[in-house]
Amino acid sequence: MTGAEPPRLRLRPGLAVTPLREGLHLRGRDTSVTLEGSRALPALWELLRERLGEEDEDRPGVRGYVEAAPGTPRLDPADPRVDAALDALTAQLRAHDLLTEYPAGGPEPAAWLGASAARPGPAAAALAAARPVVAAADPEGPLATALISALDRAGALPRPCRDTGLAADRVVAVAGTPPVAVAVARTAEGGFVTAPAEPERARTDAESIAVRMDRGTGSAPAEGATGTTATATTDRMTGASASAVTALLAGAAAQRLLCAAAGLPDPAGPEEDPRLLPGRPAVLVALARPPHASYRPWVTGPAASSSPSAAPAGDLSETLRRMGALTDPYLGVLDAPRPDDLPQLPAALATCASVAGPLVAGAPRTDLARLTAACRAAELHLGEGIRGPVSVGAGAAHALGRALRRAALATAGSSGTGQALGEEEWREHPQARHWWTVLTRHLGLPMRMTVHRLASEQAYLAVVRDPAGGTGPAGATARAVEATPADAAALAALGAVTRAMAADHGPAGAVHAAFSGAEAPLAVAGAEPAAWTDEGWTDRWLTGIARREPELCTALARLTGLRPEPWRPDGAEPTGSGSESAGPVLAGLYACGFTVLAGQGGPR
Repeated sequence: MTGAEPPRLRLRPGLAVTPLREGLHLRGRDTSVTLEGSRALPALWELLRERLGEEDEDRPGVRGYVEAAPGTPRLDPADPRVDAALDALTAQLRAHDLLTEYPAGGPEPAAWLGASAARPGPAAAALAAARPVVAAADPEGPLATALISALDRAGALPRPCRDTGLAADRVVAVAGTPPVAVAVARTAEGGFVTAPAEPERARTDAESIAVRMDRGTGSAPAEGATGTTATATTDRMTGASASAVTALLAGAAAQRLLCAAAGLPDPAGPEEDPRLLPGRPAVLVALARPPHASYRPWVTGPAASSSPSAAPAGDLSETLRRMGALTDPYLGVLDAPRPDDLPQLPAALATCASVAGPLVAGAPRTDLARLTAACRAAELHLGEGIRGPVSVGAGAAHALGRALRRAALATAGSSGTGQALGEEEWREHPQARHWWTVLTRHLGLPMRMTVHRLASEQAYLAVVRDPAGGTGPAGATARAVEATPADAAALAALGAVTRAMAADHGPAGAVHAAFSGAEAPLAVAGAEPAAWTDEGWTDRWLTGIARREPELCTALARLTGLRPEPWRPDGAEPTGSGSESAGPVLAGLYACGFTVLAGQGGPR
């Protein structure tokens, strides 16, 4: 009785070879390597190809023939030194994933499997057993036909199926055991392909994505008009552009389905595209005009079962990356904050849409203005119909800092306790002096500043007021609560500056969002300011605010009695919750590691 034959070692299809003066440059699908050190390497390469049984006419996917340089001696395969060199070359190819194992005997797997699968044989066997089923309202329609053709060319044996429950512009393909599915659809602007999922999940995802994209383009079909969507789509994409988008969508759907059925990595991976989030689905979005296709993050989609909940972002750059997913123009749940044509000096501004109308946020830098705008827009959205405040942050500490400052401002009104502090307590600080000078001299606004201590806590309230304005909190131009008189004065003056800039340059009636010290820990995380800087430099100043943040939050918690609770997508609704649109935003924030705190609370 004989054992099974060992697998055959082969070069990966798609491998290309370029001879060098004393070596070779090898290029594969995802890797490349340069081997140098001997003029005999081309001849050694040809011996290796012979050992592996490579023949150009049989392996059109391998462009591997290299002619040895004139004068290179013929190598003797029986020479032990040549044999050792071949083993060393083989080891290098293995190390760079340019070799693969094919099953001995039987047909050779498809070239695309040989190029991408770690084990093409088992992957080919899985595909042979997958038996894809392509369901569509019209199995002979252009999208279904293109998908069937793509699956057939890939080596699968698709079977068409009529499903009148599907929209006319949508196709669902199912394969494998347990079954996995992708949905592909045409839209007025292009189309999309869902991430591989269970069949029912793929259908639900496709419906949600279609609604989201239609809202984004303003082309949502009327309710109950399922059968007419295809007509509107065809009217806006005709001729070559429609054919190209259909072919692209079909090819991408076939690739995602077969990769999932064969146990291969999905082509949409966060390691290749920083916009995508680990463990979260990615949707291929295609546009006809101009022709473009890319994988987009879908933050409200189902997380992979093996993926833990997203941890909070550790720094500002990671927070902004996740904000990009939350505000994706096609699949996001919030409008993206942008500088647009707003001025970025003397302070930075960013604007976005919100449920309260246009929103303009100001900060010392544009990235911090974008963060402030996104958090405030999310708070306004989630706060609709909810009794009590809602606070959104990139993590628990950030959200709590925002919530405590807001509660302290509500409690303190327009003044603290006791007499106002003298100007000498804050005027000499470089940041407070700078922003006060910008406000009163550069912008020429006749403002007054008062700073009070809050009770006996190490917390201070600064209020900027126009003497000609009203009294009370409503008459204040800007207010801030921070751990030192100078920090509070500087941030209140900055808030007044950005409010004035927004009034002059922003959209009419825009909501203003002011930067606070709660954002400082994110802004300076992972960075150390230069030793020669002082607090006149923004980074050094924010580092000081971040260092004082824990003690300030402890003091404000004692002062306000605030005990907000996390609001999670799978948790109980906050008291008075009545906003039906909060669900997608809340789910998206949670998927991106953001924290939502809700409820006034108090000692329990």
